[in-house]
Amino acid sequence: MNKALALLIAAALTAGPAAAQDPAPIVSQAAGGYTLQPGDVVRINVWGHEEYSGQFQVDEEGRIHYPILGAIHTSNMTVAALRDTLRAGLERLFTNPFVTLTPLFRIAVLGEVQTPGLYTVDPTLSVLDIVALAGGATRVGNLGKIRVFRSGAETRFSFEQATIRGRTLQEIGVRSGDEIIVPRKFFAREDFTILLQLLQIGLSIAIFVNTL
Repeated sequence: MNKALALLIAAALTAGPAAAQDPAPIVSQAAGGYTLQPGDVVRINVWGHEEYSGQFQVDEEGRIHYPILGAIHTSNMTVAALRDTLRAGLERLFTNPFVTLTPLFRIAVLGEVQTPGLYTVDPTLSVLDIVALAGGATRVGNLGKIRVFRSGAETRFSFEQATIRGRTLQEIGVRSGDEIIVPRKFFAREDFTILLQLLQIGLSIAIFVNTL
């Protein structure tokens, strides 16, 4: 019985997460060169003309529906190309329109956060800003091991650049559709409590057996 108890303790103390394949690297992409896809959201600002400004989502057919200009096919169009298209269309209404576009990423924030879910976020925010939008990490969330997944595969990024130096999502190459996951701490306080309870039970059994 004592030998079995020792094996139980050793297994509990040495267990760790399973090994994973090396994740694929994230490749940074400037906002102007980002290619719009169905489901993306873009913020359009036409300076001095608020009636033409707002947030527009690319529909399933790859279009946005814009005031006056109507449906614009944006699928596989870069942000810069869409800006030029809008500017050309608005030039028929007023002189030298100043148009800026910001792609808004739809990011899933999952794992040990207070409010997991899908968020539409500004790409100039940092990874920790996104976690804060989800209510912050839970007591057992491990902010030192944040992971990013794209199409089900883990992507590699510089944790130091993303957190300590506060680089933006755009700067580290995160893009719309990615998943940011805050994993659980290995052996959080609650886990130690359960482990101690198991050890106490094991010791009680061992003492009882030895008294027989």
